[in-house]
Amino acid sequence: MKKDSRKSPREWKFSSASLSYGKANVKIEVQEYNPQLEPRVEWRVGGRAFYSTDCAKCFTDLKFRVARTAIYELGEGAHALTLASPEHLAPVFLMWPSRRFVVDVACNEESEKGCVAEVPLMDGSALPFFSEFRRNVGAPEELAFYDVPVHAEWDLFRTDVTDAAQAQKPYGSVKITPCEAFEVEYILERNENGHVFKSAANVSIYSAEDLYNVFAARTFILKNEFDEARKAGLLGGVDESCGLLLDNSEAAKAPFRVADEPARHKILDLLGDLCFAKPALPKVRLEIINGGHLSHRTILEKVLPYAL
Repeated sequence: MKKDSRKSPREWKFSSASLSYGKANVKIEVQEYNPQLEPRVEWRVGGRAFYSTDCAKCFTDLKFRVARTAIYELGEGAHALTLASPEHLAPVFLMWPSRRFVVDVACNEESEKGCVAEVPLMDGSALPFFSEFRRNVGAPEELAFYDVPVHAEWDLFRTDVTDAAQAQKPYGSVKITPCEAFEVEYILERNENGHVFKSAANVSIYSAEDLYNVFAARTFILKNEFDEARKAGLLGGVDESCGLLLDNSEAAKAPFRVADEPARHKILDLLGDLCFAKPALPKVRLEIINGGHLSHRTILEKVLPYAL
């Protein structure tokens, strides 16, 4: 009799550069198939328990900050654990809500400030993670959703400028309304030195198939932003294999993997920021202009109470 592979725990390892380090590693174990259990992703840092999504109330124990990626921290001092860049991996677990996963991100740096771990960047998208799981775990399942009766909208303001007038001028906006599934319209606009960069995407997610073109979208950065980040000591691990480096004036001619790839990647980041807390999607429509990890966090704070 053929053994049912769904009942056998298996694990895979992924390794590549990360945003800050030349090499980062993550081990992912796929546990027993059980459709009666709540979806769960257990995150570990250097083999130590960090966060489990079946205790979403514990999510508020994690400190949060942004440095071109989402960064979560637990504890203080030498025993502190820091997890960076889970946003490209977290959405993949949406595909198999009947499975349970254990994710162990290897420690990249350990000091008196504790252990710091970053998820490998791979090619800057979720596709390498998804492709490996699709081959070995099986066909994606029906997605999990939760109702969110929220109406909200607010403006976004820049926090990286010193000019008071510029800081008080809205840079973007977010609008949330209830929906029958998960829909998002994401618009990016940049105007640097007379060069206008714009990318926009509208995605409706009703089933696993709707996620593929989002998973394939690679991370990107405009060249002037990359140069500024390097001067600030950031992005020490990245190279040309980690995503798209776009010249503002040539961005529209870039060899995109999917249409509107920059905006679709921002949607991937959004999914990752929402699904790290819980591998399920809120039933909302989001309209976002020039959002980022901080605005995604505000969205999560408004919708997560309905997932508990």
